[in-house]
Amino acid sequence: MVNPEPASADAPSLLSRYQPLIGVRATDRLVKKARRLNGVKVLHVNSTRQGGGVAEILSSLTPLMNDLEIETGWQVIDGSPDFFSFTKGIHNGLHGQAIAPAAEGMALHRRTAHANGAGARLDAYDVVVVHDPQPLPLVELRRRQKWIWCCHIDLSAPYPAVWNYLAPTVNRYDAAVFSLEEYAQPLSVPQRFIMPAIDPFSLINQEISRAECSRHLQRYGIPRDLPLVVQAGRFDKWKDPQGVIDAFCMASEQAPATLVLIGNTATDDPEGPVMYERICASSGERIIIIAADDPLLVNALQRRAAVVLQKSLREGFGLTVSEAMWKGRAVIGGNIGGIRHQIVHGQSGFLVDDVHQAAAHISTLLLDPDLRRNIGRRARDRVRRHFLMSRLLEDWLDLITALILPKRTRSSAQELVASA
Repeated sequence: MVNPEPASADAPSLLSRYQPLIGVRATDRLVKKARRLNGVKVLHVNSTRQGGGVAEILSSLTPLMNDLEIETGWQVIDGSPDFFSFTKGIHNGLHGQAIAPAAEGMALHRRTAHANGAGARLDAYDVVVVHDPQPLPLVELRRRQKWIWCCHIDLSAPYPAVWNYLAPTVNRYDAAVFSLEEYAQPLSVPQRFIMPAIDPFSLINQEISRAECSRHLQRYGIPRDLPLVVQAGRFDKWKDPQGVIDAFCMASEQAPATLVLIGNTATDDPEGPVMYERICASSGERIIIIAADDPLLVNALQRRAAVVLQKSLREGFGLTVSEAMWKGRAVIGGNIGGIRHQIVHGQSGFLVDDVHQAAAHISTLLLDPDLRRNIGRRARDRVRRHFLMSRLLEDWLDLITALILPKRTRSSAQELVASA
């Protein structure tokens, strides 16, 4: 439990909600750092306003920055189905899939980004933050601004042809941001490592009562007679939904339960509907598959779940892990990427390398309520200390300050360069 502290009169309205979680000193520090950026205008650009972790982050980070009087915009680019098919291939290639970017796709990538940039009033901003590969070529329109590329993808083993296509454009930025140090790439620009974080006050994370949870589950006909096992997130092969189903079937032989896979098909992911149709063949009375963009349902499912999974095969970070941990759930995650930095194996959850390990931990947790409670308590505290939006906000304030005010923040600038 966080000890109550006297309220800080300087905290803006949105930031003040974090004060009971992070304390007065941390809150005041954020306010002071934001004041140094008075008058600086920031633009975030990505490829979807809903569905996926980037949209979830920006929907909370943007208003927080504005709350601190840093004028911050959020631009979402448009594109044709062929454009998003090409960029989804790039996404898969960064995860390690053998992809050879076609010349016509590369030309379409640049044309689409430039067309979106033409109407974005880029000159009105001091800092432009471009998220992921879809809008990457926007930097070719740069003028006087500082440009940051933020990649949220697991870059531990990108396919060389794909990375070689992107790298020259990335080198036109002033800095590149990756989630983890192990994602660092051979670039000529400084690299910074900022792990994502969750908003505890968003619809998907806000406190809701047990009765309200039950109402949301009832709306979708989700039975509550047996413990729930839940995985939430995009219907994406890298999330290994079939592996989740296989592990659940093995575990339920020892510990009967109900599996719910809930996901969405974001506008920038043309493979989502195909994956959804494929796994629907496994649905049944005890395996429920829901395609819905319903954050309150995800909230309710994570709160009522006995076990939450994120059995990803590749994962830049995995916000759903921290979301469930924040709700005091026992989480089983793939032993890869950012999940390994959220879960301390055996303490705040479990990391698994295959279906058999996942099945064993599912059945163990289903049969041991005390273990679930102890894991969940430690999981929530870990998120409070490391993975709340207030920490992410501070990381971004530090980076922008180092780029915009290098003479007044020499140590920060040196830190930025040293991280390259």
